[in-house]
Amino acid sequence: MKFNTKSFRIGGYSILASVIVLTIAIVANIFINTLPASITQFDTTSNQLFTISEQTKNILNNLENDITIYWVVQNGSEDTTIETLLNRYKSLSNKISVVKKDPDVYPTFVKQYTSDEIYNNSLIVECGDRSRYISVSDIYVYDYDYYTYYYTGEYDTYFAGESELTSAISYVTNEDLPKIYILTGHGEASLATTYETALNNENMLMEEISLLTLEAVPEDADCILINTPQSDISKEEKETLLTYLQGGGNLYLITSPMESGKPLSNLEALMAEYGVIANEGIVIEGSNNHYAYGTPYYLLPDIASHTITAPINESGYYILLSISQGLTVSDNLRDSLSVTELLTSSDSSFSKLAGYSLSTYSKEDGDIDGPFSLAVAITDTIDENTETNIVWISSAAITDEWSNERVSGGNLDFFINAFGWMCDQEESIAIHSKSLNYEYLTIDERTASILTVFVVAIIPIAYLGIGIYIFARRKRR
Repeated sequence: MKFNTKSFRIGGYSILASVIVLTIAIVANIFINTLPASITQFDTTSNQLFTISEQTKNILNNLENDITIYWVVQNGSEDTTIETLLNRYKSLSNKISVVKKDPDVYPTFVKQYTSDEIYNNSLIVECGDRSRYISVSDIYVYDYDYYTYYYTGEYDTYFAGESELTSAISYVTNEDLPKIYILTGHGEASLATTYETALNNENMLMEEISLLTLEAVPEDADCILINTPQSDISKEEKETLLTYLQGGGNLYLITSPMESGKPLSNLEALMAEYGVIANEGIVIEGSNNHYAYGTPYYLLPDIASHTITAPINESGYYILLSISQGLTVSDNLRDSLSVTELLTSSDSSFSKLAGYSLSTYSKEDGDIDGPFSLAVAITDTIDENTETNIVWISSAAITDEWSNERVSGGNLDFFINAFGWMCDQEESIAIHSKSLNYEYLTIDERTASILTVFVVAIIPIAYLGIGIYIFARRKRR
């Protein structure tokens, strides 16, 4: 066999080139595998399923202690969505490590963390002596609308991986958890399950309280929540709350126009101490790009720039409020007070004194001209080390699940973010679950009208015109 033939040389070159290309491919593959998932894995999902929020990035960037995430999964049963999420977290912090634990190989491992039933693809987050178990049933959430489910058998599926995992990381790295007391005794509304779960995920401890049986607000209270009372507080309760606020306490107040027509005189007097008053009636929006569903009291307010609203503005979400009171900020605030109008109606808005008895959306004699504040953030600087923070939202719709769904979680984000601001937990600001089905598209009335004209009139006329033009041109030929 001759090795100096032309065919041998050509074959040798081909083999050498193949070896070089294969070597380059292997080296490139090894190099790429060493890169973080944030560089090598792109999120092409329609709802940005694997895109990590700024809130999570802030928490991961500030980690001081090592965190281990145990992935409890049988070999071969790994959920690819959860795996991608875990890779993202690892790529964002060198303090995080992920360890797989096969329950068939380590049958007693999880028992030291929880007594719950164990499912594949559940997680355990551990830092030092603190840990939290996350069931896969908390990562994939199924929301049943029983009326719809009865007829169609369909339900909404949400992926709560980031919110659950970030919440667990925050929990195991923070021993000082905020305590929220929820006022009772005045027909206050209960929090919807979605909102209660969100507060738990933010590691906020909740407990009901009646000031009728206490001489003072408990010392461990980081915030008092008053959620849509149906009757007024007493003068004694007002004084108790005022003393609490003057000492640096925080108040979260949600109200709505009273159906009974009786004002919340003592509660409104308390808020007047902080420069904000409530107007009579229900806010009606005169600008058609500030309301939705063809109903002028389904308000889409302007959203100001603030710590509470920053994530909402960045994400481009709406806030949807209905049956709202108009709030007015005093022009003569004392020097220690600062008030930010978080949500506002347009210049065309007005408050109808007829309230729930309104028979027309038109402005009538006696109705109060806008614009109005619909939510405010108040800071009272008591001294250089002490501040009082208050958030007042004038619509119960902020905690209504139907309204929240219409704006893809924007209302819930606002609700949770306000607690984060008041309780100095800005890094734990809300991360809502991502729908695996769909998100509602909310558009204002003006945009809806423009789209209707385009779809019903302009596009058909354009097609008809093009057809006539083509027909005439061919006929001439």
